[in-house]
Amino acid sequence: MKEQLWTLYSRAYLRTAEDSVTHEMLDRMEFNDQLTDPTNRAWVVWEDSMPVAMTLVATDVKRTRWLSEQYFKRNFPEKFKAGLVHYVVWAVVDPSYVVRGASIFMARQAMAVEAREGALLVFDMPEDNQPNAVGGAAELMRRMARMVGEAQLLPLTVQRYYALDFQSAHAHEALDSHDQDVLQTVAAQQNR
Repeated sequence: MKEQLWTLYSRAYLRTAEDSVTHEMLDRMEFNDQLTDPTNRAWVVWEDSMPVAMTLVATDVKRTRWLSEQYFKRNFPEKFKAGLVHYVVWAVVDPSYVVRGASIFMARQAMAVEAREGALLVFDMPEDNQPNAVGGAAELMRRMARMVGEAQLLPLTVQRYYALDFQSAHAHEALDSHDQDVLQTVAAQQNR
């Protein structure tokens, strides 16, 4: 069964792994560790003998490497103290599967448990699923949550990645005189 779940997960995450700068897709060992962690909950939607959708929710923020224990302790102290800060580690649907409500069914099952417990269910989205602050996959999650209980969507943070692309060791020599003047001015201001 683990092999089938890994195949579903890796097929579903491939595009995200190719499009996202972050390590969005777990490797096989990380996947197995998450699947066998007793504090995690997994839901799988099957069609015949094939898994077509799956989600995994971590119920102990202290055991995840993705969330800051200190952040939730400070910002959501009651939920944190009660062990109700949970995290959607993944939610995937097979890309070749014609979605016949698998996502909705899975969300209802998983979110119903979270709603009953009164959890703070944290999730993150790569930019290709959430290009703007409103709408997108976050709005879809809010709507699915409202099928099982009252839920407020709380934006927590945005993280941006940048790169400095050093073209060559000789790039500094290629700066024109204007760039040299700007660099010297900035350096002089910093030395004051």
